[in-house]
Amino acid sequence: MSQKSTTSPIDHQKCDLQKHSAPRSRGESLSESDGSDHQKLQSSLITVLIAVGANLLIAIAKTVAAFLTGSASMIAEAAHSWADTGNGTLLIVAEKKAVKPADKSHPLGYGKESYVWSMIAAFGVFMAGAVVSIYTGIKEWNAAETETNYTIGFVILAIAFVLEGFSLVQAYRQSKQHGDKLNVSALGYVVETSNPTLRGVFFEDLAAVVGLMVAAIAMGLHAYTGNPVWDALGSIIVGLLLGAIAIFLISRNRDFLVGHKVSDEMHCYVLKELLAKPDIDSVSYLHLEWVGPQKIFMVAAVDIIGNQQEQHLAQKFEEIENEFRANPLFQESILTLSVPNAKILTLPES
Repeated sequence: MSQKSTTSPIDHQKCDLQKHSAPRSRGESLSESDGSDHQKLQSSLITVLIAVGANLLIAIAKTVAAFLTGSASMIAEAAHSWADTGNGTLLIVAEKKAVKPADKSHPLGYGKESYVWSMIAAFGVFMAGAVVSIYTGIKEWNAAETETNYTIGFVILAIAFVLEGFSLVQAYRQSKQHGDKLNVSALGYVVETSNPTLRGVFFEDLAAVVGLMVAAIAMGLHAYTGNPVWDALGSIIVGLLLGAIAIFLISRNRDFLVGHKVSDEMHCYVLKELLAKPDIDSVSYLHLEWVGPQKIFMVAAVDIIGNQQEQHLAQKFEEIENEFRANPLFQESILTLSVPNAKILTLPES
């Protein structure tokens, strides 16, 4: 079966192991360090539940403060927190839907449900948060000068900052834990991760913390100068911030919905895993695509060592495929024979 005639480095994948560390050590099995689906689900759910609980308490407090002070920035922050509470609930739905097992109608599972619900959640942030905040700021731009006691507002913002900060730290710790395994930063992991729930919580909390600081400065300038323009400006800035975050989250979820390839590092590592199999002589094609949070669909064209009979070849393919399927990272694994004289993929020397 071995027809190794032409060698082609996978330069189109930019697989440079000299610049990027492999996700795991050379001798470590891919299935030994990813953890179970249940553990990953529990970790993400805890992060989301903390965020939802914090946002609910904050939304109630901000609503009371907005009613008492009439501050445009506080109204924007209240709308933001109510939107985040609703979005967090949608993210929980996303987590539950994504782990449904594959069936006849969905042979690759329901992982992409997570991206659908996460996109709806991100759109909710844009509609309920950004639009309301910007509209409130524009409406209050030419309001008459007033003397308002913002003490209760500042107290609520301080409490909200602590709660939102705690939620952000939880999301950051989870991101850093996963990022360390791949030798990337926490922020880099959040941007590139296939887990939309973690990304959504992280950036919503980040926007919340920044928004709280903007609102506090705007209210402070309004209280100091008596000019409501500062308060209105703060509301508009919060709205623009929410809009930017929402557009980013929608874009990332769209990427994964239409079919997003794995990182170059992961592509290199899976190729190494295939070439490490004693029965595989070469790989001429390797397709790796995210089909859900931490779920990869793999198709590979390989050449088997020796000239084996068809039934032995089919059995060997099935054994190798099952090894990958046993790894929680892989939703499905399919091997096929390389065509004669195909260009084979090789790893650059490290």
